[in-house]
Amino acid sequence: MTASDNLAALGRGLKTFAGDVAEGFFEITHNGLALLGVVVVLAVALLSARPDLRQQGEERLADWLTARKVAALGITPELGAIDRATAANPKDLPREQANVALWIAKKYRVAPEPLAALVAEAYEVGRANKLDPTLILAIMAIESSFNPFAQSSVGAQGLMQVMTHIHSDKYELFGGHYAAFDPKTNLRVGVKVLQECIDRAGSVAGGLKHYVGAANLPSDSGYADKVLAEHARLHQVAKGKPLPAAPSLRAANPPAPAAEPPAVKVAALS
Repeated sequence: MTASDNLAALGRGLKTFAGDVAEGFFEITHNGLALLGVVVVLAVALLSARPDLRQQGEERLADWLTARKVAALGITPELGAIDRATAANPKDLPREQANVALWIAKKYRVAPEPLAALVAEAYEVGRANKLDPTLILAIMAIESSFNPFAQSSVGAQGLMQVMTHIHSDKYELFGGHYAAFDPKTNLRVGVKVLQECIDRAGSVAGGLKHYVGAANLPSDSGYADKVLAEHARLHQVAKGKPLPAAPSLRAANPPAPAAEPPAVKVAALS
């Protein structure tokens, strides 16, 4: 056999070898993908039949992703935190409510977004209780300067400075007395107390005197006049009348709730 025949034979052998290797690789890959497909189908069927396993898997995946975010950012994410926020876009409110929210925000130096949510709530609760919402907002202004965490020396708490321990039965409807520091809850409970005071006195002015705890005193130290004056301003702002909104002096300092001595307020609302 000549050298050229040997080379030809070697070439045919290499070609045959390469073909066998390629065919084997194809068979292995094909079978592997088929096996993977079977595994996937079985896994889907198992998870469909066992929702508890699916839930466990989802929870573990969520924990893994959370751990990666914490490691990367150095902060624990909580996507549901937005649900606890008392805030809204003032531009989404009706014009009347937006006017009030922006004016209050400027005067009392508070953010307009939480103010927008409180104004919307005051309008809703006011309509339900047949009370002017700007009166409700005026009480918040005088009582706490819109500080939801305000507290007097005798325990009047929150936006409307409700005596929490006296009206604990009302807060039970919202999960307990700590709800006094939830702005919307405090607003609702405060409106209920205000409504009871007005019904008892027979007039708004008289109700305000009861609300501040001066029902049995000759004077409420000007509390009702302050509330009604702010109410008048807010009512005008709501109707679109431009009024100056110079920052409140009270807003620049810690709030001093209650026009009457605190002990009097306790006695009157007990």
